[in-house]
Amino acid sequence: MSIIWSLIVGAIAGWLAGMVMKGGGYGLLVNIILGLIGGLVGDLAFGLLGLNATNLVGRIICATVGAVLLIAVARAVRK
Repeated sequence: MSIIWSLIVGAIAGWLAGMVMKGGGYGLLVNIILGLIGGLVGDLAFGLLGLNATNLVGRIICATVGAVLLIAVARAVRK
């Protein structure tokens, strides 16, 4: 996947994770970073389950799930 598509997927996934976890986005830059790191976490989580995201929609879902997991862990550690 090209860098531009990765940034787009990261922005969408970060925004979706923000909507799921708090009701709003975190801002474009944080959404992109959250989505990119979430993509890595999502790949790991999906890999442990034996799943593989191969198309654009699958990548967005995978990155969103990873970003939601990141937010949940960060909130748990912070408390």
